[in-house]
Amino acid sequence: MDTTDRSLMGERRFGRVNWLGLYTLARREVMRFAVIWTQTLLAPMATAGLFVLVFSLAIGGQRGDVMGIPFLHFIAPGILSMTVIQNAFANTSSSLMVAKVQGNIVDTLMPPLAPLELVTGYVAGGIVRGLAIAAVIAAVLFPIVGIGLEHPLWAAVFVVLGSAFLGGLGLVAAIFAQKFDHIAAITNFVVVPLSFLSGTFYSIETLPPVMAALSHANPLFYVIDGVRYGVLGISDRSPWLGLAVAGAATAAVLWVAWRMFKAGYRLKS
Repeated sequence: MDTTDRSLMGERRFGRVNWLGLYTLARREVMRFAVIWTQTLLAPMATAGLFVLVFSLAIGGQRGDVMGIPFLHFIAPGILSMTVIQNAFANTSSSLMVAKVQGNIVDTLMPPLAPLELVTGYVAGGIVRGLAIAAVIAAVLFPIVGIGLEHPLWAAVFVVLGSAFLGGLGLVAAIFAQKFDHIAAITNFVVVPLSFLSGTFYSIETLPPVMAALSHANPLFYVIDGVRYGVLGISDRSPWLGLAVAGAATAAVLWVAWRMFKAGYRLKS
């Protein structure tokens, strides 16, 4: 098979996967938040700590046990999950949106990176940021609250899934948006409500049937419920069901992001 034939089949001179380009893009996305760690890592940890403090002072001593454990223990994994997914969304959406607004998105689109490699590189940054925030919160706040990790692997899996899901959603939002106001609207009216209304501060079993059904249709419920299982060993639903639903939702949103990159939707014009 000659060079022309290989070119027609879509092979590139560096192979089917541009590992160097993918690594470079992922490293860039990680360095974006790492160099301003006080804003991207320390600030979310402080926000999570304030949530715990406010709930502890306001209703912690008056609220009874939830699912057989103290209220503060119950909400701590939810606060961790909420912080992780919101920051994963911010990582990818801000990176791509800044590039679009400043007009340097061409620097990312011009290199020989396939659409799947672009999606993977961007989302990798969101996943690393999510894992870093989860590690910081678990190391600092969990000992203060008085909890550990019952199933660390389960917790890590759901943190990765939640970060990938919101990282992919951040890409979709940034591609669709035409200015930062659009990203702010999606954050305020989609991401925040979905994260708050997904069992972060309460058990789904306490909701009326209609609200419970709506919560079960929210993929973030399964992410938060899965993290809670990993931390405390309890959950509203089976972690295997959560893994299936969260995995399917993540695959779906990443597929949408891949299709948008492949078509160049609002990126090449």
